[in-house]
Amino acid sequence: MTVHEACGIFGIYAPGEDVARLAFFALFALQHRGQESSGVASADGESIWLHTGMGLVSHVFDEPSLSRLTGGLAIGHNRYSTMGSSQLFNAQPIVVKGAAGTIALAHNGNIVNAEALRRELTTQGYSISSTSDSEIIAYLMADAPGRTMVERISHAMRRLEGAYSLVVLTKDCLIGVRDPMGVRPLCLGQLDNGQVLASESCALDHIGARFIREVQPGEIVTVDARGITGHQGMVPERKALCVFEYIYFARPDSTIGGRPLYWAREEMGAGLAREYPVDADVVIGVPDSATIAAISYARESGIPFSEGLLKNRYVGRTFIEPDQRIRELGVAVKFNPLREILDGKRVVVVDDSIVRGTTTPRIVALLRRAGAREVHMRVCAPPICYPCFFGVDMATRWELLAARLSVPEIRDFIGADSLGYLSLDGLIKAVDLPGDGLCLACLTGNYPIPVQLEMDKLALEALPTAE
Repeated sequence: MTVHEACGIFGIYAPGEDVARLAFFALFALQHRGQESSGVASADGESIWLHTGMGLVSHVFDEPSLSRLTGGLAIGHNRYSTMGSSQLFNAQPIVVKGAAGTIALAHNGNIVNAEALRRELTTQGYSISSTSDSEIIAYLMADAPGRTMVERISHAMRRLEGAYSLVVLTKDCLIGVRDPMGVRPLCLGQLDNGQVLASESCALDHIGARFIREVQPGEIVTVDARGITGHQGMVPERKALCVFEYIYFARPDSTIGGRPLYWAREEMGAGLAREYPVDADVVIGVPDSATIAAISYARESGIPFSEGLLKNRYVGRTFIEPDQRIRELGVAVKFNPLREILDGKRVVVVDDSIVRGTTTPRIVALLRRAGAREVHMRVCAPPICYPCFFGVDMATRWELLAARLSVPEIRDFIGADSLGYLSLDGLIKAVDLPGDGLCLACLTGNYPIPVQLEMDKLALEALPTAE
């Protein structure tokens, strides 16, 4: 699959703790949500300190960089670019100065009216140094009218259209913000002597924090010396939690919307087995995101499960450019089939989704070269026919395989003997949340707010940085 992760964000308020180190380990737990850049900003009551860099968390930070991030509160970010190119000037957190003083901000999501807001800010004399929508959000909040940061953020929220979960840092306060549709997740946790905010609950587990609750759609949560306070910045008109958090993005040891991801993925696999049974000898999953669903498919169908594909988890995590021989091997560098398991067998392959269709044909061909007699593809997501504009770098519509081909045509294109996608009803049943509270736009074309189908994630690159 070629859907790329949404960003990961984290915040901590814990005076007396080594908050930069805790932020580092929390970002390590959220590495799956973005691998392009990482950063942490800390505050000590007087100043905000920042360190960002390109690459994985382990590439960006070392002992000297963490030691310079002093203070008792911090925010962190792992980036996968959904607006703006993958460059150091787009790494987050973003730090800006405004009427509210200096603030730092980290963002997961996508603002669909960012181009208009950017033009407005540059006309007003702002010098924009990045080409992402996050700096736009930061300036809107730092300079919004209001006596308090909560009032300023609430005012800015009324200007923003799209998806945003945010952690915001002032010199003495940590703030969490979630858009009124609740597209991207954000949760609140408790340390022994502090509080944390994170994209996923798995990050809380890694630093010994206890899950308290999720930040609600439209809510602003402040954490400071007075404790935790919730404010309703905007009243939701409808909720639209991204269904792909359950299919692919979030880690299976996280809980989102009150639903453990592990259980949802188990039910996706069982639903596929009920909807698309087949006579076969073995069930395998495309590692790692489809493994749970594959095990559940096997259990429901009575067909044995085995690990038929082994994944090299370090592919794509090096700064050394592959030579032409390695590049031509393509998916064979990432996956290695177990011939002993596959040779002469009728194989069911469970994957989380098919997007552009660039990887799946190669996986099928790889399995056949390993001796698979039949290959039956089963997919946890219904056909993806529409692009996402709310924080997922999926594809343009003409790049989406299911937007151009029917299911039988896709089966022939990928070279499988049969192909079955989990139905939309089956997916909603697996997630076990009301369908009208989920964003299903990439599957149905029904976007929770109006969007332009030709939106370009690099649209801000061509705009001037100042008037």
